[in-house]
Amino acid sequence: MERLLNFVYTYRAFFTFLLLQLFCTWLIVQNNHYQSAAYFNSSNAFFARIHTVSQNIRDYFDLTDINSALAQQNNLLLKKITQQNQTLQHSINFNQAKKDSSLIKQYDFISARVINNSTRSYKNFITIDRGSAAGLAPGMAAVSAGNAVGKVKTVSAHYAVLISLLNIDEQVSCVIKRTGHFGTAQWGGLNPMLIGLKYIPRHVKPLVGDTIVTSGYNAVFPPGIFIGRIKEFNLNEEALFYDIQVELSQDFSKLSYVEIIHNRLKNEKDSLETHTLPESK
Repeated sequence: MERLLNFVYTYRAFFTFLLLQLFCTWLIVQNNHYQSAAYFNSSNAFFARIHTVSQNIRDYFDLTDINSALAQQNNLLLKKITQQNQTLQHSINFNQAKKDSSLIKQYDFISARVINNSTRSYKNFITIDRGSAAGLAPGMAAVSAGNAVGKVKTVSAHYAVLISLLNIDEQVSCVIKRTGHFGTAQWGGLNPMLIGLKYIPRHVKPLVGDTIVTSGYNAVFPPGIFIGRIKEFNLNEEALFYDIQVELSQDFSKLSYVEIIHNRLKNEKDSLETHTLPESK
């Protein structure tokens, strides 16, 4: 023990330098988008095998929960298919049927497995085992069992990194389903089961248990994707907006599989807005 202490004391300058270097590197990665993206891209290939093995072990112990979630999702899909079939069989409004058909064709879905997932940082990311070879591109939405998860940030040929909803830089346009009022969901960086709902004006009357879903305004998430339910809210006397906390429907600590959503019309919408909005100024 004495030799160990003498060794540490003798080389204390070197160890101090090493710790400072590591701390500086961490600060650069955490606070710079370019370096952060470069770090995650370069580290994915190296750690992919390790994450795959560890995820396989976690998947084995989570099979019960996964099967339950899949069963619920299948039941929901079967109900929707049945309702749509009944609507198409009995409806005489062929224009509406044509509109519904075009909406179905607007989105593609790509399944992927989670091989790395952080939940304890202020800026959390998720790595999946699908990349550009499977058709993924930055900006696509990610859901799991009908719940919002995040969106694609960077891709390589066979892997992609997602910005989790548990990331203080990520914002999602959403709506209170009961009242129809729009707001923005943004994580506060503390509780991984709660996300803040911002910009709900004081004339609105929210209720505990109100359902929060995506609005579809940003063309990333389709409208109606489940985010969570209002757990608590507060309105200060002079505040313009409520302070609302939403309990997330997705438990990110149990995230194993995601569906990546490709909106076929997103590029068309973005291009139109890019060329139109500057002219309106």
